[in-house]
Amino acid sequence: MPTWTNWSGSVVARPARILAPASEDEVAAIVREAAPGTTVRVAGSGHSFVPVVPGDDTLLSLERLSGLLHADAAAGRATLLAGTRLCDATHLLWERGLALPNQGDVDTQALAGAIATGTHGTGPAFGSISTRLVAARVVTADGSLLDIENSALLPALRVSLGLLGIFTRVTLACIPRYALHERVWRRPIEACLDALDHDIAANEHYEFFWFPRSDVAESKALNTVDETPPGEEPPALDGPGERLGWAHRIYPSVRDLRFNEMEYAVPAEAGPECFRAIRQRINERHPKVAWPVEYRTLAADDAWLSPAFGRPTVTLSVHQAAERPYREFFTDLEPIFREFGGRPHWGKFHTCTRADLAAMYPRFDDFCALRQRLDPAGRFLSPYLSSLFT
Repeated sequence: MPTWTNWSGSVVARPARILAPASEDEVAAIVREAAPGTTVRVAGSGHSFVPVVPGDDTLLSLERLSGLLHADAAAGRATLLAGTRLCDATHLLWERGLALPNQGDVDTQALAGAIATGTHGTGPAFGSISTRLVAARVVTADGSLLDIENSALLPALRVSLGLLGIFTRVTLACIPRYALHERVWRRPIEACLDALDHDIAANEHYEFFWFPRSDVAESKALNTVDETPPGEEPPALDGPGERLGWAHRIYPSVRDLRFNEMEYAVPAEAGPECFRAIRQRINERHPKVAWPVEYRTLAADDAWLSPAFGRPTVTLSVHQAAERPYREFFTDLEPIFREFGGRPHWGKFHTCTRADLAAMYPRFDDFCALRQRLDPAGRFLSPYLSSLFT
């Protein structure tokens, strides 16, 4: 029996089979021919820290469904196969003069997985990658290929965890490619908090990491360069803590050390107070934790299962080294996030039940009803997801 492990090692699964189809028709055939009562799930790069991906039966890798199918720079649209890694997708877009308006600092995820889990960067005017989805082709529960565009299904599909169908291709709304100026600096956390409103307003993309042991915050600001320098690569800057380059090369950061993570999204106005409560709890009860707390902003959107649904948002993330116990630490902080109206990131640790989620997400019951209608036999469920969505 094959073994599948996520990036951090927190999830280990032994599905009956792992397949790597080479075409959309193969994906459809696998779903269509799966034995009654069995499930089909898709694995991306394994950057979810909870068992969103694996089921007990068939696990698909879409790594062979990779590449750019079509790009229209004038229309600002591009269609890519769903298994394309984000790092490859952004480079392919750059070659066609296009870019995503925002990214997170990890770009190794599969494109479909990043969309389906609501992966995001930072900036109060920017939504997650999911908000760029304008059309998709999905394999439905009966093994049909369905093209979705200008459809009432899109707000449900944008963050759907693979429960409404398997993405095989996605069409994204893009913008002309651009360069970014990155600036990184450190200061005491209180100075960072005093300047927080100003720094968020003054920069297109702003975030900070608070390091508990030193009580220092590392801030990072990214802003579009007014005029993209000519040539293949903009020139480097000489100043410490600064970089200038094409956006798809500036957004990502190297993540050599593996970790587990919990992230909650709270209303933007509650962000500073929630952070202070988290900081106090860590200082009082978890003084040995060295991994940082990350603070980012996110625009409101209309995706039914998006943590930013209907409200400007601040996301707060806590981390622990992959080799160290993390469950007790995370569960001690989780009630604070929930006290401030937090909603969990779908790919990161949380202990919410179905009833909890229904109270947090205004369209949760609508999503569950749609899932039941589109997949009444539960072809796309996993044991973990079944406990939350049925």
